[in-house]
Amino acid sequence: MAQPQIIIYSAPWCGFCHAAKQYLDKQGITYQEKDIDEDPAAAEEAVKKSGQMGIPVLDIDGEIIVGFDRPRIDAALSK
Repeated sequence: MAQPQIIIYSAPWCGFCHAAKQYLDKQGITYQEKDIDEDPAAAEEAVKKSGQMGIPVLDIDGEIIVGFDRPRIDAALSK
């Protein structure tokens, strides 16, 4: 099965962002991280994709998940 393309929009101060990244790390899943504090364009991108200001925003092969929603993350990863 091909590895899904994953982008996580996060910030260093965000606890749920750390939880989401740890969850993927434990499963050996690679992802691209975009720090919204360092990169205002990434912050804009996250808002455009999610329609919200909250983080983390996970883009798993085009499926947008806001927050550390483990059941939705698992469902998106199993597609």
